Amino acid sequence: METITALLEPGRRAHLIGIGGVSMSALAEVLAGRGLIITGSDRQESETLARLRGQGILIETGESGLYMPGADVVIRTAAAREDNPEVMEARRLALSLIERADAWGELMRGYKHSICVAGTHGKTTTTGMLAHIAVEAGADPTVMMGGRLPLFNAGHRAGQGDMIIAEACEYCNSYHRFVPTTAVILNIDADHLDVFSGLDEVMDSFKTFAGLVPRDGGTIAANGDDENTRRALAGLDRRVVWFGKGCDIRPAKAVSNRGRYSFTVMADGKPYANVRLKVPGKHNMSNALAAVAAAYVNGLPGDAVERGLSAFTGAGRRMEWLGSVNGADVYDDYAHHPSEVAATLDAARQMGYRRVICVFQPHTYTRTKAFFEEFAAALSGFDKAYLTDIYAARENDPGDISSLMLADKIPHAVYQKEFGELAKAVLSDARPGDLIITMGAGNINELGPHLTAAR
Repeated sequence: METITALLEPGRRAHLIGIGGVSMSALAEVLAGRGLIITGSDRQESETLARLRGQGILIETGESGLYMPGADVVIRTAAAREDNPEVMEARRLALSLIERADAWGELMRGYKHSICVAGTHGKTTTTGMLAHIAVEAGADPTVMMGGRLPLFNAGHRAGQGDMIIAEACEYCNSYHRFVPTTAVILNIDADHLDVFSGLDEVMDSFKTFAGLVPRDGGTIAANGDDENTRRALAGLDRRVVWFGKGCDIRPAKAVSNRGRYSFTVMADGKPYANVRLKVPGKHNMSNALAAVAAAYVNGLPGDAVERGLSAFTGAGRRMEWLGSVNGADVYDDYAHHPSEVAATLDAARQMGYRRVICVFQPHTYTRTKAFFEEFAAALSGFDKAYLTDIYAARENDPGDISSLMLADKIPHAVYQKEFGELAKAVLSDARPGDLIITMGAGNINELGPHLTAAR
């Protein structure tokens, strides 16, 4: 097989399996911008496919492999397993087959500044914050993130500068294929326990990722307030810049206005930027510090930090305001881990609403079972919680865990299987002064627009 470098040279033809995904669609545009001929496939139609077709990319729906023959390289999303019909066809045709992360890793080699944002929680928001800062600084960055950023009206940007900013996910250790010059670590928590045996293995994974930065000229920007991050990086022979209370990059004179924080960022003991956030929550102050730390070590000016963060209103599905109904504001949030649920609730409580109501869809049986008690505790903090069935994603129902079991552990919780009946129940409960949050990593985001469209 040819090297990945050779396979991704201008003029080569690449076929992308799962081209409609956030990371894959971004990859398609970046590769097309480099002069490759791109084709692709996805299971169903979407606005993303329509946009890519508008750029001249041939895309099929289904898994027929229509455009695959003749490709120099086939790039697959992580969701396309070995039994995927197109993966099997690529094997039969003896085509070069690589993972999405391998392609991104190869592209990163071409950038002077390769900033990879990792962490169990907050990756998309922090990547979006840093993208705002880099654009304001005139860095013309290439960006790849796991959610839509209003600034781009997409989850990616194909820039012409010498900086790439990429969200780096620990699932299946895919970020071990990346090539960071700056590795950002927001926090480390037990998650993805269908892949990792427990927290220790998760921490080892992050340590390996952090070790990818070069000893000469590389930097790790890490959360000094997170004990697991400090433990994971202990003894690592790399430059580490810590952010958090009393750290290299720290907040000073912090003031909260209904949960939205303003503060001065001190960098190496000197004022660097005055930040005023439009997104609520202490966790977003930490995310902002991470973005600022990455900006600082890569030489971006403080005034760009100020402009970028003041313009950042959030990423898609991260406490995203959808509208109002019956006097209640409706937001959508991607939280699908107990720590994320608790952080979102904490931010919501500071926003001054009469009641905070959660409509939660657990994500995967493995995660729901592993953190059953933690989910029950986090969801019990809401004034009312509605639960719908577990979103299976890549898993099969084991038969020993359910949303009904979880609802039985939560005061003021209501289980409703059907989205239609769920919407009716939430609408009948909504009152002026309420905050309603649809929450989860599955398709619960489809509910919010139905709520706000009701009259």
